[in-house]
Amino acid sequence: MNFDQVLSVIGGFGKYQKILYIWICLPQILLAFHMMVSIFTGATPPYRCRESASSVAGNQSSVPVTHSLNLSLSDSSCFSSDVLTQGNRTERVPCGHGWVYSKETFQSTTVTEWDLVCSRAGLNSLGSSIYMFGLLVGSVVFGAMADRYGRRFILLLSIALQTVFGVAVAFAPNFVVYVILRFLVGTTISGVIINAFVLGTEWTCTKKRMLAGIITDYAFGLGYMLLAGVAYLIRDWRKLQLAISAPGFLLIFYIWVLPQSARWLLANDRREEAIALLRKAALVNGRVLPPAVQVEKILGGGKQGHSAVDLVRTPQMRKRAFILFYIWFVNVLVYYGLSLGVSRLGTNLYMTQFVFGLVEIPARSLVLLVLPCSRRLSQSGFLAVGGLACLLTLAVPADHSNVLACLAMVGKFGIAASFAVIYVYTAEIFPTVLRQTGIGVSCMFARMGGVLAPIINMLHNHSPTVPLIIFGTSPLLGAALALALPETANRPLPDTVEDAENWDMRSPRNKEDREKSEDINQSASSTEEQELRHLARQP
Repeated sequence: MNFDQVLSVIGGFGKYQKILYIWICLPQILLAFHMMVSIFTGATPPYRCRESASSVAGNQSSVPVTHSLNLSLSDSSCFSSDVLTQGNRTERVPCGHGWVYSKETFQSTTVTEWDLVCSRAGLNSLGSSIYMFGLLVGSVVFGAMADRYGRRFILLLSIALQTVFGVAVAFAPNFVVYVILRFLVGTTISGVIINAFVLGTEWTCTKKRMLAGIITDYAFGLGYMLLAGVAYLIRDWRKLQLAISAPGFLLIFYIWVLPQSARWLLANDRREEAIALLRKAALVNGRVLPPAVQVEKILGGGKQGHSAVDLVRTPQMRKRAFILFYIWFVNVLVYYGLSLGVSRLGTNLYMTQFVFGLVEIPARSLVLLVLPCSRRLSQSGFLAVGGLACLLTLAVPADHSNVLACLAMVGKFGIAASFAVIYVYTAEIFPTVLRQTGIGVSCMFARMGGVLAPIINMLHNHSPTVPLIIFGTSPLLGAALALALPETANRPLPDTVEDAENWDMRSPRNKEDREKSEDINQSASSTEEQELRHLARQP
């Protein structure tokens, strides 16, 4: 019996796993808050030059702002007047006393507080890119640490640091400190994402393990939508930042309720702890576990030293790893490229944010329906939908805003569904001894896409078609590459590099062999479970 068979004996998706998913999902809501809050805290409201130094920031609301949003973002809002020089040439005089911002939508944002407009407007996008770079660093650091120190410890550490740094952001005295603190928050987000997902995956049986990714994605979508409501009620950026960060302190009880990964304990030769956890899970699920000596004999184990180099050391693993890295990169590039560009749709920002979160619910639901049939075709198909929707917007005139908005929703739908698939697919392709490292390195490439997304969106000011071409063609290439990956649906998780390398040799050759193998496995599992129950009842 391998570990998956033991999970089936004790209940591969019983009460124990369902409670675990509740603990995994709660932080996902807070993750969505942190990931998308810059849409509101870093928003640029309509503005114009302040007429005199006497118009201090505290009296901005008393100064009427007649510029429209489009006008407020143009050069006319960056200059106070035109001056005729001695050579009869007209020079534009930059705003000498700062800017006045409309408070119709926002009471304050980082843009209004630190004047991130005109020549300083690029600092806003730079701050977003540095935040995304924090996710990149966190995926590498916390991914490697989790393989060494365990999923539970790193997950608890990430939640604690995220809460502390998130609250500290609300009290940042200047823009530099703000960016540094946001960078640190970004690193912790990767620690929460990858460890929560892997912990759920490693406690779930083969047939149900895709739920580890999909259910947490539902929670992320819920947070996406809730943020629109919270931001609508709280228009001051510091209060909003505090409101989304402080609830993290409520998760302190995770110290007592969050379990370690039994699979990770076995891979690191900590059998007694693993057996104790398996026995506890069996008790909660109303099942039985064989005596400890027999379990040790069945499970095997032994700690082995592995590093990220092992991901590309063997030919099959190398090919699959590079394809997965690219798909992760594309998913995050397009996902955040579309999400952060939501203000360009010309609709109500709060409502659009809510709809962008809402569209993720049917996307995840469709994934639940098609993923059991095929991981590979699902991954390829959803990437193709996202890419084609972005390319089709190039053929729509700019004045057809409703059509453009619909295509943006379709693109978001396809990429959100692809995002859900890639988590499950990656965890199933990488073996146990490298799973956390593999997902960590994959997230590193993903965060490179996140770093580039704000920069690519900035190209819209120079050429509106360039971002759409990038967001359209890159997923189509990923869709083609996904077809070269192995099918992992209803397959046991590989535990060693050798298992992953010999994947094709371990799979049934045809439908008849596969059905025969399933019949034998079901019969054997039923007999083994009866024997184990009988042994457990013996004194």
